[in-house]
Amino acid sequence: MISEKTLFAQHVEKGLSDDKKFLSSMYFYDKKGEALFRQIMKLDEYYLTDCEMEILQSQGKNIAEIFDDGELEIIELGAGDGIKTKELLRNFDFNQITYRPIDISQQAIIDITDKMNEWLPALKVKGICGDYFKMIKDFKTDKRKLILFLGSNLGNMTDEQAKGFIGQLHHVMNSGDSILLGLDLIKSENIVLPAYSDNKGITAEFNLNLLHRINKELGGNFKLKDFSHLATYNEKEGIAKSYIKSSKNQSVYIEEVDKEFHFKKDELIHTEVSRKYDLDIIRNIIEGTSFQLKHQFTDHKHYFTDLILTKSN
Repeated sequence: MISEKTLFAQHVEKGLSDDKKFLSSMYFYDKKGEALFRQIMKLDEYYLTDCEMEILQSQGKNIAEIFDDGELEIIELGAGDGIKTKELLRNFDFNQITYRPIDISQQAIIDITDKMNEWLPALKVKGICGDYFKMIKDFKTDKRKLILFLGSNLGNMTDEQAKGFIGQLHHVMNSGDSILLGLDLIKSENIVLPAYSDNKGITAEFNLNLLHRINKELGGNFKLKDFSHLATYNEKEGIAKSYIKSSKNQSVYIEEVDKEFHFKKDELIHTEVSRKYDLDIIRNIIEGTSFQLKHQFTDHKHYFTDLILTKSN
């Protein structure tokens, strides 16, 4: 079995060897990265968390009423800290639902189960450790399923990747099953861009932590002072991107892959995409499936939306 560290090294080598350098955002979340992201979510500029929280707190009852006609398995993909999810779940009849968070990390399942038992003691929680699609496919039940994919996590994929992801979900879901999908809506640059480049520099530290992690885990010798954070947003496309920018011509050696990587002045390392949506984009992504857009919920500013997609056959 390939260790996580070795897999990390392989991904880093591939990304930094490419003509257009990149590093995967999946490696943002070591212990330090998770702590920094918690700080980001509390920033005034980072509207996404508060907007989705408003939807789930103010309209969670309306969402729950859509699924109040029988037993329901609520399956969450990547539950995170569970704070937003509990605001939704508290509106359901606990005699009718079972909450099943899925995560590749056993510790993450233990943590979210403990939290839900504390917050909502009457809720039945049965976590599943493993790959999203395999676990859903292998999960045998005659009950309807509601799959939660909140927090605009779909937006970290390209449209092609998102189409593939939704297609895989469609393949493992049954007729009548639904997805509650959280998405950030297309907005003006003056609203979006500060969310990815805050005045306190926490987002910059979060992005540059990738280099710190390479140094720490893979024996790299990145000098963080010689790199900077760059965020861009194309309002017409509705796509925000994050980069790490080299401030000079320089070379970096990474011991784990025994290779030196060369950076030109102002050369960029792409680290993250954050897609913003409108309904036409979503209709394009679900095209070719039998998903139907049944309901839309938005915050009062219309910055964020939670959509219910239901499989018809």
